[in-house]
Amino acid sequence: MSNAVEKNNWIELQGLANASIDVITQLIHERKVSCEELVHHYFDTIEKQQSLNAFISIDKASAIQQAQYWDEYLLSGKPCPALMGILIAVKDNIHVAGFSNSAGTPALADFKPKSSAPIIQKLIEHGAIIVGKTNMHELAFGVTGYNTAMHIEGVVGTRNAVNPLHIAGGSSSGSAVAVAAGMVPIAIGTDTGASIRLPSALNGCVGFRPTVGRYSRDSITPISHTRDTAGPIAHTVSDIILIDQLITQEPKKGPLQPHQIRLGINTYFWNHLDEDVREQAHIALGLLKQAGVEIINVDMPNLEQLNHAISFPVVVYEGKYDLIQYLKDHDVNLTIETVVDQILSPDVQAIFKQNILPQLIQDQTGQLVPVLPFYEKAISEARPQLLELYQNTFKAHNLHALLFPTSPIVAPLANEESNSIENFQTLIRNTDPGSNIGLPGLSLPIGKGAKSKLPVGLEIDGLPHHDSEILAIGMTLEEIFKVLNK
Repeated sequence: MSNAVEKNNWIELQGLANASIDVITQLIHERKVSCEELVHHYFDTIEKQQSLNAFISIDKASAIQQAQYWDEYLLSGKPCPALMGILIAVKDNIHVAGFSNSAGTPALADFKPKSSAPIIQKLIEHGAIIVGKTNMHELAFGVTGYNTAMHIEGVVGTRNAVNPLHIAGGSSSGSAVAVAAGMVPIAIGTDTGASIRLPSALNGCVGFRPTVGRYSRDSITPISHTRDTAGPIAHTVSDIILIDQLITQEPKKGPLQPHQIRLGINTYFWNHLDEDVREQAHIALGLLKQAGVEIINVDMPNLEQLNHAISFPVVVYEGKYDLIQYLKDHDVNLTIETVVDQILSPDVQAIFKQNILPQLIQDQTGQLVPVLPFYEKAISEARPQLLELYQNTFKAHNLHALLFPTSPIVAPLANEESNSIENFQTLIRNTDPGSNIGLPGLSLPIGKGAKSKLPVGLEIDGLPHHDSEILAIGMTLEEIFKVLNK
């Protein structure tokens, strides 16, 4: 290769840190960059940033082999699949053939599934190259990514891509960091109560939680069948839409004009924000109003109480029986007790030993009581009531979505205190209600806080099965927020 060509390729590769899929595929199709060169570029970026603990496992040799296949395929003149040569990282609780599936916990570190999860297989069939499995909060039971089991020596927890002294958020911590730090253009995570949207917000990328059931949950280490879903993390909403289309085969909707969009604001989500989040979120609000988006204040009585009645009972009850079923279905020759005995993160071990294994939950007096009656009430009463509250609110005000800061605070410092109950409750506060009724939610970056210089995210939640509408609105909002993300 001549020096001039090498220099041009180097210039093309340097612009990839925030590049979208269409930019990368254009470079490939125009033969400005080969798939193999992309692999080397992204793996160099991964290797230079190992101290962020974004990955649990990577496979460069396999990625190069796949890239070489696609480079030869390109020469054949056949039509190219949509993700040809696009590198994707996958959270380590979603099965990928050829990789272990540790779910971030020691007991499962050697469990190697024979096949990929259906959602991953679809992406591979469209030309995606899986680079590796990303780090996560242990067993996905937490929102900081401060996993004491999986990390390089001397640096505990997945670290924030913008400031490594801070947490990445979780549980899909490595997936968000891999995208935000330019290690891959796309990552797949899972979300039970916050776990895609929160780390996306804290690292400055776009994160999408689809309606529960929109994506197959097969071959994914579970927490709760009522609340779990996989979803994509990317730099742009258009990339999220493409991944969603390839997984669902549903057509996309065109973006709406700002004046066609009605967004609801409720005080539950907008109270008790830290200074940076409050300032940045209100600047974003001002931009929306200026662009012609209608912002409507809405009252949602009993939102907090209904959410509280669902959240923990569902996770404690389903967390045990769904994991037992998963171990059985995938011939993992371990009991749930063996898995729990090897958990290293103190916060995760506490919830399993105090609540999930014995099936106990605190009542209003602080006494530990059986979870089953609370679970049954959550499923039969509180959950339908919360969904009805959302449906009535949307109908009464003719809303497209609710709008709120994804996280009430910027990323806290990464240390043992980051996994405190207080931090957990604060970080999950805004994302939790929608999760409990299976809504689609999209978190968008809105720049960085003035003091902390850490990313802030704003989320839109829609009613179940209105995913394509939420994504279409996301396109419009992303355009409005461009000035904040320079």
